[in-house]
Parts: sequence; structure tokens; C-alpha cells
Amino acid sequence: MADFRTHFSVAAGGGALLAHGGWQAGLWGFADGVPLVALVTLGGILPDIDADHSRAIRLIFNLLAVLAVVAGALLLQHRLAPGQLLAACGGLYLAVRYLAGLVFARFTVHRGSWHSLLAGALCGLVTTALSYRLLQQSAGMAWAYGLALGVGYVIHLLLDELYSVDLVGARIKRSFGTALKLCSLRQPSHALLMLMGAAALAPWLPPWSTLAALVVHGGAAWR
Repeated sequence: MADFRTHFSVAAGGGALLAHGGWQAGLWGFADGVPLVALVTLGGILPDIDADHSRAIRLIFNLLAVLAVVAGALLLQHRLAPGQLLAACGGLYLAVRYLAGLVFARFTVHRGSWHSLLAGALCGLVTTALSYRLLQQSAGMAWAYGLALGVGYVIHLLLDELYSVDLVGARIKRSFGTALKLCSLRQPSHALLMLMGAAALAPWLPPWSTLAALVVHGGAAWR
């Protein structure tokens, strides 16, 4: 399989290409491209969140912990005193960085449910909902952020499959087909939970018509 550096660099390059292409097509401003590159890059390492003790899982849970602190501060700043807010944010960081990481490692296996298109779609929807409801982004940019993370996710899965083909030895490794799949048939309960999570996000998402318009406009610009 591809290593961390390969996933990171290829996703970052793909993110730069996506951000530049969308800017040239008038889908977003130049400054909007920065978070798009970051999200594609994050998506490019996110599937390895199920790889225990990897660089990816440490980086991802550090980022998630920081995002949890920022979200907590925004939501609680008018409800708590400064000392209480500091304690709450510290607790959020520790809970997400260490406790959530341990729980996640306990119930996941590498190349399992998180190496699937369903998981990528769920992560993209979560990103869209948070961008739209919490960060107050426009409907178009919220969908763009979700798509960016999803694109990075697919880049990761494709790289894993490409590295499963040994062109020198003219053979296909046993890992072929374990990354780019719709869902994990070995863990149907995980797939069901992901579907339920995606359905639960529906009320928090921007209008689907905005997504359709973004895809149509973007497709026309790439022709």
C-alpha cells in the first residue's frame, strides 16, 4: 500500500488542482481555495484513521481534537465563565485526542469499514453539515468543502489499490480490492451505522439542488 508521504503529497497536489480549477471556473474565490486544498489533503489521509499506531491516526485525532476545542469555544463562550470555558475546552481536547482514539482503535480494523466509498461519503456529509451550520458557510461553499474531503478520500482509496498491483513482479497482491469498495461486507453493522448516520444528517445539510448546480457547473468547466 502507499505510505503516508505518498498519500499526503498526492492528495495535496490533487487539492491544489481542484482549488485552482474551481477558481478559474468562477466557482469560488482565490482565498476559498486554501481550505479546499487542506480538506482534500485531510481526506487523503483520513481512511488510515483505522490503522493503529500510524502517523495518520495521530495526526487526524490531533486535528479532530483541535477542531473540537474550536467548536466548543464557539458554542460555549457566551454560556461559561472564562475559567469554566478553559476547563471545558481542555476536557474536549483530552476526550477527543485520547479517549475517542482508544475507542476508535478498539472497534476498527485496518482496511475495514473506513476504507470504503460509504465512509468517504459520510465524512463528506459531516464536513458539509459542519461548514453550513457551525461555520455559517454558504450552501455552495459548504457542499464544495464536503466534496473536497470526499475527493481526497477517493484519492487515498485509489492509491491503495494502485499500490496493490506489482507491475515489476507482474502480480496482484492479496490486499487488492480491500480499499476501493462500496462498503465492508465483513462488517455489515458498521455499514448500517454509517447509513443511519448519513440519514440523520439530512436536516442539517444545505439544499441538494445547490450540490447539483455545483456539480453541473464544475463538470461544464472541466470540458
